[in-house]
Amino acid sequence: MNLRELIKEALEKQLDKTLVLTENVEVSDALKYHMDNSMSLTNNVFKVYSESYFDLVNEVRDLYNEGMIDLNEEDRLMIESDLGKKIKIGKEIVYLDAPYIYETETEEDILTEAKLNGKNVQLNKPHRTSGGPKKFAVYVKSETGGVKKVTFGDPNLKVKNANKEATKLFRENHNCSQKKDKTTAGYWSCNVGRYAKQLGLSSLNS
Repeated sequence: MNLRELIKEALEKQLDKTLVLTENVEVSDALKYHMDNSMSLTNNVFKVYSESYFDLVNEVRDLYNEGMIDLNEEDRLMIESDLGKKIKIGKEIVYLDAPYIYETETEEDILTEAKLNGKNVQLNKPHRTSGGPKKFAVYVKSETGGVKKVTFGDPNLKVKNANKEATKLFRENHNCSQKKDKTTAGYWSCNVGRYAKQLGLSSLNS
């Protein structure tokens, strides 16, 4: 490895650092554990969508909004989403941007479990595919009220979700800031890092 490659590697490691406090502030044991072990927020140690999982996301969001913590690209995208924010629906408190079950049966309800071709599926929960043609798939509510399967991700390419520079270039080249429609492959490709733990994307080789 020549000097240029060594410098590039060192810079990439520096750019990819995350959960770095910029001020001396007291944090939870959970956040301290992540920082001490150089773990990103997308690799949250808690069970996905558990209360502890959301508590950590919200703690980091508060620190980031106060300018007290530096994040890499993927962690920043996660806390800039609505993940972990709460709203009240009827008598229930639910978390935004995560699968959940409504108690009511109105047309506006989006159920975690739905049926596609007679098969029970979970909505808004991306998963790896085994037979292709894409690397991942997710079931979403369609505009007509049905269920749609969206496939995304080239199976022949590596997902460099842990590389800040690669993530930034991908988002710029694919106009990710404009991808808001969850029924499109573009939306899920642009936001795959937010589901890194569920999809096993914890390294540059995933």
